[in-house]
Amino acid sequence: MNAEIIAVGSELLLGQIVNTNARFLSLHLAEMGINVFYHTVVGDNPDRLKSAVEIAEKRSDLIIFTGGLGPTKDDLTKETIAKHLGKELVFDQEALESIKVYFETTNRIMTENNRKQALVLAGSHVLPNDHGMAPGMMLTADEHTYMLLPGPPKEMEPMFFEYGRDALFTQIKSSEKIVSRVLRFFGIGEAALETKIEDLIDAQSNPTIAPLAADGEVTLRLTAKHEDAAVAESMLDGIEKEIRQQVGEFLYGYDNSSLVAELVKVLKEKKLTISAAESLTGGLFQQEITSIPGTSAILKGGVVCYTNEVKHKVLHVKQETIETYGVVSEQCARELAENVAELTNSDIGISFTGVAGPDESEGKPVGTVYIGMAIKGEPVVVEKLNLGGTRAANRIRTIKYGCYFLLKKLQESQNA
Repeated sequence: MNAEIIAVGSELLLGQIVNTNARFLSLHLAEMGINVFYHTVVGDNPDRLKSAVEIAEKRSDLIIFTGGLGPTKDDLTKETIAKHLGKELVFDQEALESIKVYFETTNRIMTENNRKQALVLAGSHVLPNDHGMAPGMMLTADEHTYMLLPGPPKEMEPMFFEYGRDALFTQIKSSEKIVSRVLRFFGIGEAALETKIEDLIDAQSNPTIAPLAADGEVTLRLTAKHEDAAVAESMLDGIEKEIRQQVGEFLYGYDNSSLVAELVKVLKEKKLTISAAESLTGGLFQQEITSIPGTSAILKGGVVCYTNEVKHKVLHVKQETIETYGVVSEQCARELAENVAELTNSDIGISFTGVAGPDESEGKPVGTVYIGMAIKGEPVVVEKLNLGGTRAANRIRTIKYGCYFLLKKLQESQNA
């Protein structure tokens, strides 16, 4: 089955929002063995949408639409598809009742145009919307399958994952099971990683290896096909073992994990507490940590020490250290990490100081970063980074490196 994704919405063409739906769908369709050969974006115009559909029908078996299912006049996707296919739009009573209940429970008046969201193509397989109002739908006609999904990712993603995939599996004639696994790497660039496993990539057939770089990290999506899912999993185990032998030192997690989530998991497992002294990161580390549920068990707190005065008076960095070495220094990072751990009675103190940008500081270039780690019972370690990029990118990458370095330190302590 060959697929095309048509995103509907003028806001996409105007650059007001990013089309993350196409990426999400492409990843999951690939896992299912469905080839995505085209992405199309079209504005809220019925004539242009009709033209895009006619083009897609000449080259794709499956056409998935995102957006244009809402209550306003510019939401015209299902109306356009209905007219194109000669189908009626009918009310899905379950969806209509769900919309009515929503307005009743929120004490809001339901305007007449909201009823429009419950309209579906006659004869279609309805996909419930557990996170919004407009249901999705799937219809097969004239040797093509049409799937209509809402535009907001918070509605589209769970709808596809919970209902759309199963509906599509009924259309796939292959008996092969497709199993995927994502390996997450940090501390190595995409080009370097590909070079190290070039022999495996060149020899790939089944399983396949697909590299992807994002936000300073690299992922490898491994996909295996077999009629027996257990055999497919075993095939993935085999190729992962070969990859680990070559770049295993940079592997930190799987699938939808993150460096922050992995660090929180390890700290919980080891029953360790942590606190942070943040200068250039301005509290971002603690924000990321607390975005993970259950972190009250491991995060004691921290200090945003943006000024030299706070570094000295609150975190007791010696005035001599500031005057002699500056605050963007190994010595300052060391004292910050030690002192914040002592101040909060934590097992681990981590510190971030440096030059995020856009201007240099203390004669040091943008991207100069020091990360201090004080683990109870061990010598304090300070890592220096020379990053390049925007202020925002440097702050984010600093947090990721802090998590990565600390994970490695905790692993070394365990293996010692």
